[in-house]
Amino acid sequence: MTEPLLYEQNEGVVTLTINRPEERNALSDDLIFNAFMDAANRINTDHSVRCVILTGAGRAFSAGGNVKHMRDREGMFGGSPYNIRDSYRHGIQKIPLTFYNLEVPTIAAVNGPAVGAGCDLACMCDIRIAGASAKFAESFVKLGIIPGDGGAWFLPRTIGKSRAAEMTFTGDMVDAETALEWGLVSKLVADEDLMTAANDLASRIAKNPPHALRLAKKLMREGEHMRLDSLLEMSAGFQALSHHTEDHMEAINAFFEKRDGDYKGK
Repeated sequence: MTEPLLYEQNEGVVTLTINRPEERNALSDDLIFNAFMDAANRINTDHSVRCVILTGAGRAFSAGGNVKHMRDREGMFGGSPYNIRDSYRHGIQKIPLTFYNLEVPTIAAVNGPAVGAGCDLACMCDIRIAGASAKFAESFVKLGIIPGDGGAWFLPRTIGKSRAAEMTFTGDMVDAETALEWGLVSKLVADEDLMTAANDLASRIAKNPPHALRLAKKLMREGEHMRLDSLLEMSAGFQALSHHTEDHMEAINAFFEKRDGDYKGK
């Protein structure tokens, strides 16, 4: 059986590739859920990792839940309402909690349709860039269901309440140009240039001191629900730690010597 999620590292950048092209990279079983959890744990404990790119194999980023399984009431869609509730809680809902809490910056390289849970997965990343063939749909309502994976939390924070409501209530597909206009993605490139653009961005991120990257991401995440005074207190503590790292002094020296820094994560 092929790996559901490919893990490749090049220097400080890890590329995660959802590897189910025959199912348009569906997200519907424990194999893929657990693969995401394992990858996240590996990344969070490996301080050589400074940035993550997430993409899909084949022509789709992710088609979300497996509609055939829904029709046949198989897997996570089978059993009583209580069974299904637990399947969501202990299955696909592992992904938003785990992936959102990755400690390093994440980039979704959206290489094709990102539908339903696939759209939400892209929104779990810090940055989204799209190839020209990318499409996005918060399409749950068209199947008579609701976003069960946290989309009602992620999408409004990504594109604002009005746009999110439009996508959620219509289920309509949004093309790559509209996604750029709405701020769903920050960059649009030709399909053949997508991974080059993603790796270029990841390299620009990864060249910075790794502790500063992880702490800055933590602050941004906490800032989504903290009061300003609480965030400032956390910022002061993080800043005190940062000033005492070797990488901070290396960055200062590199600034004055007009060169790139050589950061060791110390």
